[in-house]
Amino acid sequence: MMKPDFRPLTAALGILILIALFMPGCSKHVDSGYSRHIPPGSSGKPSSGRVPATQKPYRIKGREYVPIASADGFVQTGKASWYGRKFHGRKTSNGETYNMYAMTAAHKTLPMGTWVMVHNLENNRRIKVRVNDRGPFVRGRIIDLSYTGAKKIGIVGPGTARVRLTALGRAVSYSEKTKDPVEFKPLNYWKGNFTVQVGAFKSRANAENYREKLSATYENAHMVTYEDDRGLFYRVRIGRFSNLKDARRFSERIMAQGAFDRAFAVGE
Repeated sequence: MMKPDFRPLTAALGILILIALFMPGCSKHVDSGYSRHIPPGSSGKPSSGRVPATQKPYRIKGREYVPIASADGFVQTGKASWYGRKFHGRKTSNGETYNMYAMTAAHKTLPMGTWVMVHNLENNRRIKVRVNDRGPFVRGRIIDLSYTGAKKIGIVGPGTARVRLTALGRAVSYSEKTKDPVEFKPLNYWKGNFTVQVGAFKSRANAENYREKLSATYENAHMVTYEDDRGLFYRVRIGRFSNLKDARRFSERIMAQGAFDRAFAVGE
């Protein structure tokens, strides 16, 4: 009796598995006549101390979007739309859970956490919303408001309205009575305290020895600890910079000199 030949079936299954593994990880949502895509890999949390994933360029429908590093002085005019119950409880691009009753919004390039003044130019109403998602990816539309935000500004019925956006920055104080933000600070990923990471060790002794060796040549050689699901790490960093550009230039220079196998700018 001949044994059945399973080779064609095995090959077909292998092809299907490969297709599943390499398909783009981008989810599509449709609501109120528009489609929204959550950029893959966006968690809103810093990755190993680097710039947050939500600040990295992403591509939707063949078009690349580059989040801006600073919202200072940002003003934009165009159409606003909104998204509601269909997305309530789902993850936003920065990893938060979308709440249709909160004062939040989706924008294609503003830094996450930026509060924005939205002025409805058709009825003169104004609201403040916090960006925690990406979208809308429809030509001419510049912001997607939560249901509550859209309701307060009179957009729920018509679906869209012409608005002007003015970036306010990161909220630093809130009203005790209304809990609304009342004071803001410019949100700028280019300015701050930065250094360059050149090594990570599981052994504290090895990290200390490496830091000591680098301190003879580089300013501010220091060690910081980091813990994740893999365990505790001791990271060695050098240099001190007041902006991200200088830190990146330094990391690129020492890499080009062959001084380190790996070096990258981090915020502290």
